Amino acid sequence: MLQQFYYSSERLFSSGAARGRGFVGVPRVMNKVALILFVVFAMALGGASFAYAQPAGFGDPGARGGGGASGDLVPVDAQVDGGDITVGATAQVVVLFRNDSGRPIQTGAIQLYPSSTVSAGVALNQCGSEDLPAGAVCAVGLSVKALQAGSWRIEMLVRHSGRSRLVTTTLGGRVSTGEGSEDKFISDIESIPDELDFGSLETSQPIVKALVMRNITSEPIDMNAIYIEAADQAGYSLRTDCTRLGPGQACIIIVTWSPVLKGDASGVLIVEHTGPTTVSSVNLSGDFDPTKTEEAEIFPEAVPGKGLMVSSLEEVDFGSGIETVSAITVSLVNVGDAPLTISDIRLASPDNGGVSISKTGCLIDLVLDPVEACPLTLTWSPVREGQILDDVQIWHDGARGVLVLPVRGDADNIVSKDAKPVRLASGGVVSASLGGGSTEGLVFVRDETIDPVSVLDGFVVTSHSPRRAIIAGPGGSRIVFNGEEVVLGGILWNVNIRPSGVEFRTGDEKVLLLFDRSLSSVNRVAPQSGSGGSSSATTAASGGG
Repeated sequence: MLQQFYYSSERLFSSGAARGRGFVGVPRVMNKVALILFVVFAMALGGASFAYAQPAGFGDPGARGGGGASGDLVPVDAQVDGGDITVGATAQVVVLFRNDSGRPIQTGAIQLYPSSTVSAGVALNQCGSEDLPAGAVCAVGLSVKALQAGSWRIEMLVRHSGRSRLVTTTLGGRVSTGEGSEDKFISDIESIPDELDFGSLETSQPIVKALVMRNITSEPIDMNAIYIEAADQAGYSLRTDCTRLGPGQACIIIVTWSPVLKGDASGVLIVEHTGPTTVSSVNLSGDFDPTKTEEAEIFPEAVPGKGLMVSSLEEVDFGSGIETVSAITVSLVNVGDAPLTISDIRLASPDNGGVSISKTGCLIDLVLDPVEACPLTLTWSPVREGQILDDVQIWHDGARGVLVLPVRGDADNIVSKDAKPVRLASGGVVSASLGGGSTEGLVFVRDETIDPVSVLDGFVVTSHSPRRAIIAGPGGSRIVFNGEEVVLGGILWNVNIRPSGVEFRTGDEKVLLLFDRSLSSVNRVAPQSGSGGSSSATTAASGGG
């Protein structure tokens, strides 16, 4: 080695002297003596361990991949192997730095330049907590999020107070595909689930589902906009309060699907944010296939939080061959899990053939608690022969709001109530005729269970005058006088003959029987045609009676 150094130096001095750059005025032999003295002096300074310095052009290229100036802040490993990361997963990679200078070094900002397959952030900076003493080692931890399959690389740049002011290092590895992650892009905002499938919907009831959005980076992310791109008829809507997510934080987006048209409904929920990827998306899908409309059952299905009224009978059937007054009682039961209130009970037809609803038991404004019941009594006094086709309607504030029970029956004979006894306040029983003084001082007591309007069903006015009229009913015909009292159907009525007919009053109830002029004796005996005949019939009816 010494011989090589000698010959190299000799060639250097020789070439310099030949080109006129030697020691001026000194013989060549003196130049050689000076060369030998220089070599000995160099060996004395370097000692026995003197080594030959390899030219920089022949060094290892990988060794110059990162680092800093000699005697400065340098990376312990110029190339850091981050290993394999599965798509969607986050790996923690630690980079070590050493202070090779003779004085403390203060570190500054750290900048990362990741490849498109990953996103990275500083999770731990031990080097920036305090000045790094001479010869000490500190660590910087990085969170590396795998976005797409392929190789990944991160260039790391650290500023410091050393001579070079800057140190770099390189991290690398590979992103592998996990199950179901092929050709999938992972955003900085992770959605759980990653796709919102509402499935197949058969009813018009909207479906509500929740979507969790989580920040999977190490930096806060602001949510700039959240909206759904879909057709107007798709029926998607959302509600959320997601505004800003810290590292690892999550928020909820509520998506409601109310389909309008039959068939598939697709859409995309888009989230615009300040993360490195700037956008996240979730696919929305659903299929609306409504079932065919079926006939409504008499009793609806139970609804949580609502009362549900059912009846002990699905139909009130009096049967056939009815010749007397008949009554049937049904039990109305609240089988729901909340109280319900009866708002109204009525028959569908005003001309119901003598059917009446009892004024006791199930009443208007009655509140039925869960599993509580009340009796509903229907009485039928046929006023004509033949069948009745009617319905009783029970209105309430429970499920569906109304319960309808069919009322059926077939009468072979007319039933009259005119001959039945009436009850007085004293408790005595007298005949239906109130003439004479036998009832003076007594008060007539009306049976509150009877509907007064139903009593006069089947009665018609056959003859009419200002002071009296003839009415025909189930018990035959009878004369009523203006301002007098009469008992019909077991109820005491006050008679008021009006130009249009006969008004019957009992308590607060009023019933008006209109005079049908086609039933007058003149029309029955000698029908007339034309205006003159009509005038003669009217005169005869007004004066008859």
